[in-house]
Amino acid sequence: MLAAILLSFGVIFVAELGDKSQLMAMTFALRYRWWVVLGGITIATTLVHLVSVGVGHYLGVALPTAAISIVGGIAFLIFGLWTLRGDDLTEDEQNKAGRVTRSAFIAVASAFFLAELGDKTMLATITLATDNDWVGIWIGSTIGMVAADALAILVGSVLGKHLPEGFIKIGAAVLFFVFGVWLLLEGIFPGSSAGIIGGAIVLGTAVVGALIRLMWKRAHPAQLPESTPEAVEQTGKTT
Repeated sequence: MLAAILLSFGVIFVAELGDKSQLMAMTFALRYRWWVVLGGITIATTLVHLVSVGVGHYLGVALPTAAISIVGGIAFLIFGLWTLRGDDLTEDEQNKAGRVTRSAFIAVASAFFLAELGDKTMLATITLATDNDWVGIWIGSTIGMVAADALAILVGSVLGKHLPEGFIKIGAAVLFFVFGVWLLLEGIFPGSSAGIIGGAIVLGTAVVGALIRLMWKRAHPAQLPESTPEAVEQTGKTT
């Protein structure tokens, strides 16, 4: 079992580095508390890899990964819209804050569960479970994925403390839309690079739009209303 744990930990940890799951973890960490994101990822990973070792060790059948990718893509598009809408809360509304925390946990767990079904890490776990101790593979693969995503959560939490709230909100929504298009196209065109291309197009469009907006603002600075104190002060200086 120890050999299976070490083997699966190493394989899954390396496979997760640079994977979209790490980007998802960082995106969620920009918006929610790190422990909520880590908890959701841990629950989702535990369940997904339990399914993986069961498939690899006992069933030996293929999952309908195309349909799962389509459902996951739709879910991520919904998460993007939810992020843009935002949560209208004040610091005093503890009950509502608790509900938002619970809904965020459910969102993270369900997003990772759907995204990981049929992903390369799940396929790697299935393959490892066919020839090794399934309990060890389950434990090692789960720890490996959580450890890799924890690095991304750390990056997201640090960035979240230094970036403006508006930038985080729009950036997170864009990434959710990228993941949504990526998963949708992977489900519609399995075995092709359409998902990666589609996600890159969405991301590129968002970046170009942001640059155009920035240049427009610089070329056309907003005029201050005449009635504001700043405008009155500037008028006094010019006269």
